[in-house]
Amino acid sequence: MAGSSGNAAETAQNAPPPVTVSQPLRKEIVEWDEFTGQFQAVDFVEIRARVSGYLDSIAFQDGQLVKQGDPLFVIDPRPFEAALASAQAEQQQAEAKLDLSNRQLARASELRRSDNVAASVFDERQQQVRVDAAGVEVAKAAVRTAELNLNFTRITAPIAGRISRREVSVGNLIVGGDTSTTTLLTTIVSLDPIYFTFDMSESDYLAYQRAAARGALKSQRDGGIEVEGRLFDEQSWPLKGTLNFIDNQVSPGAGTIRARAVFPNPSLLLTPGQFGRLRLPGSDRYTATLIPDQAVVSDQANKIVLTVGNDGTVVPKPVRLGPIEDGLRVVRSGLEETDKVIINGLVRARPGAKVTPQDGRIEPPKPPAG
Repeated sequence: MAGSSGNAAETAQNAPPPVTVSQPLRKEIVEWDEFTGQFQAVDFVEIRARVSGYLDSIAFQDGQLVKQGDPLFVIDPRPFEAALASAQAEQQQAEAKLDLSNRQLARASELRRSDNVAASVFDERQQQVRVDAAGVEVAKAAVRTAELNLNFTRITAPIAGRISRREVSVGNLIVGGDTSTTTLLTTIVSLDPIYFTFDMSESDYLAYQRAAARGALKSQRDGGIEVEGRLFDEQSWPLKGTLNFIDNQVSPGAGTIRARAVFPNPSLLLTPGQFGRLRLPGSDRYTATLIPDQAVVSDQANKIVLTVGNDGTVVPKPVRLGPIEDGLRVVRSGLEETDKVIINGLVRARPGAKVTPQDGRIEPPKPPAG
């Protein structure tokens, strides 16, 4: 019995080392290219006054959401009300003057028929009517300008979005107009939808162009390419959007080109200025060969996958690799569907040596909890 047990132990000790093997996983995937970028507001407005005056009231809370047309600021309207009243009075004066000129022209016309007034006097009456009619139009324009200035004392939100803090307090003198010295009152950014801008390298951009030219991908400039995004504290890709813009030139200094996607933001979770990640489809959907990345070993400049033949011999196979998708490495060429890839126990495997294969299974890794 003792001899028998000793022989069994010796046999087990001399047996080929065990390794775990599995056929490559075949799965339909889309290859994605990932980029880091920044969320930006679709619309950004600096609120400035169009007329000068003293700030009379503020009608919002700092940082609140506003709708288009909501009142924001009121500049003291009394000087503009007085200016409007003055302009209206001048219009009435000009209209009265025009009425008198028309009456004088009518009398001169009757006298001219009987040749009781000189032709020069009649011409003067006609010209005076034209001058006074132009004066009425000038007065009307002044009234419209005064009405506009009065309306401009009430500043409303030009877009819907989130307003920033007030830059001035009630009682301050506001400088308005269209000069560079106008007073900044606050800013508003739109939130839904929201842009995501990022830079892609010239090589990535060229690869997309080549793929589109041979029909392997939809052209990025046609728009409508679906993309996915996430914030830095997220593991999955919950944001679904579309690529809607690629710049018209590559930056000569950085060797990159600016691109932009748009995402719906109904929950207002995304804020302009935040950084995030975006992934862009780098291929159409196809059936890929996938293996764990740790199953790949390097041999000088080559990438090798160790497989096990039917007789238990370790057979190295040079492979051409693709990106990591769903936590597994894409193998573009070099492996057959029936190959038994060593996925565990690589340290015990040597090319040409014998091993004891044990069946395993390749599965995408589960995302971390939380």
